[in-house]
Amino acid sequence: MRIYMQTAMDNNAPMRYCQLILQQDLLGGWTLIKERGTQGAKGRLQREHHDSYEAAENALMCTRDLLIDKGYQVVFMRGEAGS
Repeated sequence: MRIYMQTAMDNNAPMRYCQLILQQDLLGGWTLIKERGTQGAKGRLQREHHDSYEAAENALMCTRDLLIDKGYQVVFMRGEAGS
């Protein structure tokens, strides 16, 4: 699953982005990858390991909801539960 989010264009502040990706690892766990930063600049990358898909998906959705509360909008979303 992949979600790409951005803040709205504002003359006073540069646009920011956040990309959230779920990837399965070779041992059956799941990794939530968070990349965020200012549009056009190098971003910051974080990884969170989760033992199950459900836990990783829950962390992804909680992060998405927190970012929406901070003014981010979902631009692109791909994937389904369990894929």
